[in-house]
Amino acid sequence: MSLNIELLDAICKAPGAPGYEQKIRALILEEIKPLVDEVEIDNMGNVYAIKRGKSDKKVMIGAHMDEIGFIVTHIDDKGFIRFHTLGGFDPKTLTAQRVLIHGKEDVLGVMAAKPIHVMSSEERNKNPKTTDFFIDTGRSKEEVEALIKIGDPITRERSFVEMGDCVNSKSLDNRLAVFILIETLKNLKDKEVPYDIYGVFTVQEEVGIRGANVAALRIKPDFGFGLDTTIAYDLPGAAAHEKITSLGEGTAIKIMDASTIADYRMVEYMKKTADRNNIQWQPEILTAGGTDTAGIQRMTEGGSIAGAISIPTRHLHQVIEMASKKDIQYSIDLLIACVSEIDTFDWSFK
Repeated sequence: MSLNIELLDAICKAPGAPGYEQKIRALILEEIKPLVDEVEIDNMGNVYAIKRGKSDKKVMIGAHMDEIGFIVTHIDDKGFIRFHTLGGFDPKTLTAQRVLIHGKEDVLGVMAAKPIHVMSSEERNKNPKTTDFFIDTGRSKEEVEALIKIGDPITRERSFVEMGDCVNSKSLDNRLAVFILIETLKNLKDKEVPYDIYGVFTVQEEVGIRGANVAALRIKPDFGFGLDTTIAYDLPGAAAHEKITSLGEGTAIKIMDASTIADYRMVEYMKKTADRNNIQWQPEILTAGGTDTAGIQRMTEGGSIAGAISIPTRHLHQVIEMASKKDIQYSIDLLIACVSEIDTFDWSFK
């Protein structure tokens, strides 16, 4: 089955900084309404795609729709814009990038800083900080203020491209998961499932798993799956034990990250399900960083039996994130199999 690249491209392009997910939410709603029994939106903006099963047990799948971005904090006398980050950035990745400021209309700008030609030797040898950067729109203060105000969100500008058997874009973290969840719901549209499925497109993950926490409190899931990208450090200079995952070697089954120790029963179930369905997979242990899996697992009375499907991705939190088409397809296949067969496993502690 070939991937719907046109849809993935549109999902990656749609802006949605944390707390400002309006446009990506609208796209998601348009895609999912024909696929499920019910669609709900909560006060935070999480979108719930609900497919009823044969039993009233609940399976929550979390895929965050927000992308790392920025927010306008100041406009100076020359029209240059200062900003604060929304999500985690390596400051050196901001150099020479274009951004879109979402004001009364979308305004293109560039990340700029002091030119190297006029830096002292001490300045040249310092690691950059996000506060070293400002945004230049090529407009005067009056022109900027006519379109942009303090508090407007900012996203990164970069096209989606195919490279060999890979896709490359800004915001594959976590638009890959949005795409995978939509494609899973398409596949399940006319099929019976054992338990109620709550496919939740969550908000504000990049600033602290906020949407998933609220959604889990509302759903009270029995089982849960996080869907997110993970580090693929299969690059020059990486030792074997540092790679986390590798591109093209299958979807990743999370064992743990900094915010979650996946339930060992869920890990075993996912591995057996993958093997039974001839789905290529690799284990994932990520010692830094977390995902919606933490909220799904913990933010309900008694907790849920939770794990995660992770999509190996190179160059995370940059505008050149890269993932293998095969790994994306394997992730779709594993999610479909896991929610379809979840009533066949012995979930008792042993």
